Amino acid sequence: MQKYIPTPEDIAKAKARKEKKAKLAAEVLSRPPTTLLPRPWVSLFPSHKLNTAGPPRRARILTWNLLAQCLIRRELFPTSDCLKAGQRESLIHEELLRQNADILCLQEVDRLEKLLPMLESAGYSHHYASGPRKLHGCLVAFKKTLYSLVAERTIFYDDQSVGEDSKSSRIGSSFVTRNIGNLVALQSNDNEKEGLIVATSHLFWHPRYTYERVRQLAILLREVIAFRQVLVADHWPCVLAGDFNFTPVDPAYSLATGDSLVAFQKDMITPSMVVHSSRDPRVVENSKAAVEDESEDADPDRVITNARPATAEDGLLSVPEVVDWFSKLPTLRSAYSDGLKEARKCGYDIPTFGTRVSVATGRRGSDEPEYTSYTHFWQSVLDYIFFIDPPERPISVLGLLAPLSQRDLQPGLPQKRVSGSDHICLVAELSW
Repeated sequence: MQKYIPTPEDIAKAKARKEKKAKLAAEVLSRPPTTLLPRPWVSLFPSHKLNTAGPPRRARILTWNLLAQCLIRRELFPTSDCLKAGQRESLIHEELLRQNADILCLQEVDRLEKLLPMLESAGYSHHYASGPRKLHGCLVAFKKTLYSLVAERTIFYDDQSVGEDSKSSRIGSSFVTRNIGNLVALQSNDNEKEGLIVATSHLFWHPRYTYERVRQLAILLREVIAFRQVLVADHWPCVLAGDFNFTPVDPAYSLATGDSLVAFQKDMITPSMVVHSSRDPRVVENSKAAVEDESEDADPDRVITNARPATAEDGLLSVPEVVDWFSKLPTLRSAYSDGLKEARKCGYDIPTFGTRVSVATGRRGSDEPEYTSYTHFWQSVLDYIFFIDPPERPISVLGLLAPLSQRDLQPGLPQKRVSGSDHICLVAELSW
């Protein structure tokens, strides 16, 4: 009987399995004890082959809207049991530490004097940015042992033009939102030729301003690609993670992920093509503005107020112009949409957005989490980990943090045993 001699490929696979087991064991030992509900890790086996051009790169990405303390009002969270800063911060820090992600994308970040020392002691460096006169902002943190910050840029959506030409004078905006995108280029410490572009953002919150969110998302996509080109890093993947304030059936989601717009989505954009008094002071105000125009958990059915219909002189894009602009931008893939679809093939039974909302066959979005934000008044999917594949190196989703069930989220976040925010964090491990 011929003796089996392992091939170099067999040896490499065995070594990789051994290293993975050792890493998992080390993670378990290093995790601090937690009082939060357990969230199992969903390991996946991608259906397409991983990159064979060289050693695969990996990154575990977390995104989370922390719920800024400056925005909390008791009447918005009547069922929550932890609204004080001291109660919430310990839960938020605990969650970030137990997830132990390589890269953190955080939104609604305030009270930096409490958060940054914790991140520093956990081995993270960071870059923070906020809009003008905003009391909270967006932060990207990364493990100093893995990455170095080589470039950063803040996108001020209010000042950006629309369309392919970023130097055009056509702003085409409906509202001065003071929202921003925070972009960083992270170089791998073990190979200066490798790295990734990371962008986190918090798009405009008002449920009725669909056009403005579509505009902001297109600008973010355009500027992420331009940022990568300036760095001559076209082979680096791009990750866009954050609170995008749209659902998987929203026009922005379909446009970004490569689906065409259907009639009801066009009908969502058209009524939102207005000009708010923040853009045109001549508009007669007919309603008291929300606090800082940022009360994101207010009644989602509120109508557009303090605005007038847009005219041609305002420069807003028509629906066909919006569609044409997105057709020239890269298509985004969603880590959770890809991952939960793969999880179903692997035998996992995890409720998704499509479990509770009808999504037409063949259209994207049904495999997103069932919920990512859950309060007494408002329950939705608003948070995503999107990515753009590097050329000839498709990204695989190796695993993700299981979303919490509706039963776990009731009667509404924040809750002491569940989450210190009104959102849950999303975590995905990517490989390319």
